[in-house]
Amino acid sequence: MRPNQFSAETAQKLAEKLNMPIEHIVHTPPQVIMEKISELEKKEEEAGMEKNNR
Repeated sequence: MRPNQFSAETAQKLAEKLNMPIEHIVHTPPQVIMEKISELEKKEEEAGMEKNNR
């Protein structure tokens, strides 16, 4: 499998956001990265809703 074609800056931002090493970001299939981003956004949205309900 070919490595993802992310720029260095994009890979670094994804690594920080997903709390993964850059090497893993580059070699993780794109659909898995998109799934992880989606899960993270759902968690952030739920946390925001809980904060607003207080």
